[in-house]
This record gives sequence, structure tokens and C-alpha cells, in this order.
Amino acid sequence: MPSLPMLLLLLFLIQPRPVKPQGYGRNIFILAGQSNMAGRGGVINDTATGVTTWDGVVPPQCRSNPSILKLDAHLVWVEAREPLHADIDYKKTNGVGPGMAFANSVLGKHPEFGVIGLVPCAIGGTTISEWERGKELYSETIKRSKASMRDGGTIRGLLWYQGETDTVNLHDAQLYQRRLHKFFLDVRDDLQSPLLPIIQVALASGSGPYIEIVRQAQLGTDLLNLRTVDAHGLPLQPDGLHLSTPAQAHLGQMMADAFLQFVPSSNLNYNLSPIRNEAIRLYNCTFCVYKLPLFMTLLSILHKSVL
Repeated sequence: MPSLPMLLLLLFLIQPRPVKPQGYGRNIFILAGQSNMAGRGGVINDTATGVTTWDGVVPPQCRSNPSILKLDAHLVWVEAREPLHADIDYKKTNGVGPGMAFANSVLGKHPEFGVIGLVPCAIGGTTISEWERGKELYSETIKRSKASMRDGGTIRGLLWYQGETDTVNLHDAQLYQRRLHKFFLDVRDDLQSPLLPIIQVALASGSGPYIEIVRQAQLGTDLLNLRTVDAHGLPLQPDGLHLSTPAQAHLGQMMADAFLQFVPSSNLNYNLSPIRNEAIRLYNCTFCVYKLPLFMTLLSILHKSVL
């Protein structure tokens, strides 16, 4: 007859334990696009010398937070701080972008959300065609995104702000929607996340005359789990192209509000897929049902041994 300690051990081992989704903890967001995503808030151009510098002003909405990390150029997690893209878009002068304001806003409204990991990938002056699958920018973004999950975490969304350079050429502007649509689908496919939430920004400005064609392409892109935040009318830097620091902070908050539409009111650290969460719940219930007979048998043996 089994000993009492052995029976107690068996009882402990068969207790059902909830299954936590993979990546419980770090919530990862990809930041991609061109200069307004990389951040030019507070970047000043000295017309006399042609040298651009950042004024170093960081508004409260964009300040560092121990719960906000970033994946640096060496694929190492470090505490995030402005300018987020300084070591990624390193050929340009970077300032304040929407990323820190986004993360701070999410945590401000849902402190229980958990640690946020930002993956900067934006490069200034790039066209949508340079983000095609197989090209350097795309490949580097997928590489960095996959590396961000190596030590745990789940990619919660793609934050995308691009298109100013595609307003220069009519042909590029007319093809923008088709290229954008394919880019979003390719990213989801390569990250094996067909319902990955995407928050994109409709242009506030452009480098050429076809701004409205690109804006309408962005506003008209229809995909499940895609939200479009309109930056039209937000204050610009003196160059008329880049968002000012206050505008970037406001944009980040707008993007956070759009993302939080995907987040359930409870269990914020759980995977955003209701299908996955339901599968986990059913697994736990099934575990209990099938282990119940064994549990009752062991209780009977335990009762007889005690007697």
C-alpha cells in the first residue's frame, strides 16, 4: 500500500494549474516608418551652418519609466529614453517621437498592463517601396522583432507612421495603398500573428504635392485589427514637415487610445486573442474533468490507509 507521504505528493502533482499564455510579462511594440516615427520633435536646423541639433526638451508624457524598455541597436534591452531612435536612425538627428508618450499613456491608464518593450525600427526619408518584403529595412525590422521575443514577451502591436516621401511622385502616391496593404500582411505573416494589432498614422504633412492621395490611401486601408489615427492639423516644426514636440506627445497618446480598444478590461497581461484565451480556459477545464476520477481514487486509498 502506498505510504501517506507518497499519496500526498501524488495529490499535489495532479492539482490543475492554470496555463499562462506565452510571453506573460513584457508587452512588445514595433515602431516603424520614417522620420516622424523616429522623432524630430525639438530638432532645430541652424540655417547658417546647416547643422541640426536636438534641443533636449522632454515633456512629462515622454519621460523615462522603469517599466518601459527599448531594444537597442545591439539587440539588448535597456531602459527607454528620448530620443528612442538615436542608435537606429543614426544618420539623422533624432528628437522626440510618439513612442514614449504611447507607452507612458498605456501604463498611465492601465498600470497593471506590465512592462512595455519598444522596438525602434524607423528610418527617416524612406518610401513604402523600401519597406517591401526582402529589402533591408523590412528584413531588419523582422530580425529585430523576432530578437525581441527571445527571452520572453509577446508582440502586442505595430505602430506605423510613414508616407511623407511617397507624396513626391504621383506614381508612388497612387500605388501607396496596395503597397501598404501588402506590407501589413507580410509583417503579420512573418511574425506568425495574423491578427496583430496595427496602429497607423494618417499623414499630417508631406514632402511633395500628393499628400491627400496618400492620406486617403491610409484612411481607406481596411484590415481587421487595424486602427488609423489622423495626425492632420497637429502642430509642425518650422520646416513644415515634422511634428513638434507637443504634437508628438499628443500623437503618442492618441495611438495609445487606439491600441487600448484592443485590450480587455481585465487580464491585461493575457494574450489579446480571445480565441487563444478561450482555448486556454477549455484546456484547464478539461484537465480538471479528466483528472477527477484519479483524484477520487487516490482519496479513497488515502482514507483506507488512514483507517
